[in-house]
Amino acid sequence: MDFLNALILLLNYTIIPALTYGSQLALGAIFVTLIYGVLRFANFATGDMMSFGTMFAVLLTYYFQSLGISLGVLPTALLTIPFAIVMMILYMLTIDKFVFSYYRIKKSPPVQLAMVSVGVMFVTQAIIRIIIGPFDRRFLDGEKFILKAMEFKEMTGLNEGLTIKSTQLITIVVTLIVVSVMFWFLNKTKTGTSMRAYSDNEDLALLSGIDPKRVVMLTWVIAGVLATIGGVLYGLDKSYKPFVYFNNMLPIFAAAIVGGIGNPFGAFLGGYVVAFGEIFITYAYKKFFTYILPESLAPDSLIQLLSTDYKFAVSFSILVIVLLFRPSGIFKGKIL
Repeated sequence: MDFLNALILLLNYTIIPALTYGSQLALGAIFVTLIYGVLRFANFATGDMMSFGTMFAVLLTYYFQSLGISLGVLPTALLTIPFAIVMMILYMLTIDKFVFSYYRIKKSPPVQLAMVSVGVMFVTQAIIRIIIGPFDRRFLDGEKFILKAMEFKEMTGLNEGLTIKSTQLITIVVTLIVVSVMFWFLNKTKTGTSMRAYSDNEDLALLSGIDPKRVVMLTWVIAGVLATIGGVLYGLDKSYKPFVYFNNMLPIFAAAIVGGIGNPFGAFLGGYVVAFGEIFITYAYKKFFTYILPESLAPDSLIQLLSTDYKFAVSFSILVIVLLFRPSGIFKGKIL
C-alpha cells in the first residue's frame, strides 16, 4: 500500500506535470529546429512569437465568451486556435518580408540573422505590451479536472490522491496529434520532401527546380502553427503571462540542442528530457522516501537536490553537459 502511495505521489507531482510541460517545450523546440534547419539561424524571438499567437487566442476567447460561444466542458480557447494561427502566420510572413528576407538575400551569416531576431523579439514584446498589457490573464473555462484527488482517494482507499487536469490531457493529446501530422507531412509528402532537400543542400535543391520562396513561406507557416498551439497550451495550463514566454526561451533552446539541432524528432524528445530533468531534480522527495523506507530511516530534510528557484539552471546544466559530451545532440543525423 505504501509503495502504491509513493507511486501515485510521483505520478501526481512529477510524471504527469513533466509530460505536460515536456509537450509544451517540444512544440517550441521543433519551432526552433525547423527555423534553424531550413532558414539556418537561431530565432531568439521564439518565446515572444509563442506569446504573440497566444495573445490573439486570449482576446478571441474573451470575445467568444461575451457572445455566449463555448465548447462546454472543453476550453473555449480551442475554438480560437485556428484564428490565432492565421494571425500568427501573417505576422511571421510580414516580419520575414520586411526584416529577415533582406539579410537572407544578402547571404548574411547566421550570427547576423540571430542578432536580427533579437531585435524582432523586442519589437514583438512591445506590440504585445501595447495590445494586451503585461498582466496575468486566465482564459480557461469548461471542466477544470478530469479526476480529482478526493474522488481518487475514495475510489482506491489510498492516502495519496491523483489529480488530472483537463489541460494536461488536452496538451498531451494535441501535441501528439500535431507532431504526428507534421512528421507525416515532412516525410511522406512531396512538399515536405522539397523542404528537407532544401535543408540538406540549398544549391542542389535550387538546381532541382525547388522554389526557395515557397519553402521559406511553408517553413514560417508550420512554425506559426507550432508557436501558436504550443503557446496556447502553455497558457491554458499555467495562465497567460506575456513575458513568461521569454523566460521559456532557455529550456526551449536547450530541448532543441539536446535533441540535436536541425532534427525535429530529436527536438520533440529533447522537450521531455529537459522537462523531466527540471521537475525531477527540483522535486522534494521527503514524502516519497517516507512511504518506501522504514520509519526509523524516514528522512527529516526535504531531500531536494535543487530548489525550484533554480529550475532554469537545470535546463542550462543539461545543455552544457550535452554540449560537452555530445555536441551534435542526442539524436544527431540527417537534418529534417
